[in-house]
Amino acid sequence: MVDGSSAASPRARRLAWLLIPALAFAVSGCLGRGAKTEEVVQVAPPDLLYNEALAHLEAGEAKKAAEKFETIDKEHPYSDYARRSTLMSAYINFRRGDYPEAINNAQRFVTLFPASPDAAYAQYLIGESYFRQIPDVTRDQDLSRKAMEAMGDVVRKYPDSEYANDARRKIEVARDQLAGKEMQIGRYYMERREYLAGVNRFKAVVEEYQTTRHVEEALHRLTEAYLALGIVPEAQTAAAVLGHNFPDSDWYKDSYSLLGKAGVAPQENQGSWISRAFRA
Repeated sequence: MVDGSSAASPRARRLAWLLIPALAFAVSGCLGRGAKTEEVVQVAPPDLLYNEALAHLEAGEAKKAAEKFETIDKEHPYSDYARRSTLMSAYINFRRGDYPEAINNAQRFVTLFPASPDAAYAQYLIGESYFRQIPDVTRDQDLSRKAMEAMGDVVRKYPDSEYANDARRKIEVARDQLAGKEMQIGRYYMERREYLAGVNRFKAVVEEYQTTRHVEEALHRLTEAYLALGIVPEAQTAAAVLGHNFPDSDWYKDSYSLLGKAGVAPQENQGSWISRAFRA
């Protein structure tokens, strides 16, 4: 009788030797996974980052300060320091002359923190950033309109803020710029004898920008254009309204002389749109 245990021993030994490398590989894999440590990223506290940003700002290192404020916004988005950093980023970009980015930062602040005591300043920064980019009247005046709208929000939403009075002044400057653009286009049409097109531009000044310094010339140009078109009653009304509101104006003297050459005098027609515009 053959001993079963002695017959199995050679096979068992061969199987064991075959399994040893596999087991060793498996064990090393398990040990490797267990021994692996995840890299820990150290995140600085927001107050430390904020103070470092302020230090950079005081040292005149605006770019480094901006980077620190951006880091706070990314790493601590729900902290009070993130709110402050958003506004500081707007201020730094404004001071650096990067007005589009300053507008983006300030608009983000107003959207996220409309009830903040600093919301008035953020809105003012938006308006001032547009205002600083207003071009001369020979170019497109879209930035003037945006400046006027943004400053208008300061006055409407924060009428008691320290920025409201300056916002009102800037609105008038922007309005004057828009009126100046209308006048420039109107003169262009007059030079080409396109009188009706000119009337439409001067009409816009009288109706929409009546408080600007351009309204006197606009009334004179209306006198001139209506006479050229043969619409004498409207020419007389434009001159009469000009004389009534600006009796010492040189533009009134020119209008009065122009009507005199045509054999008529200033006379207001109460039904004219010009009269209604000034009554309003």
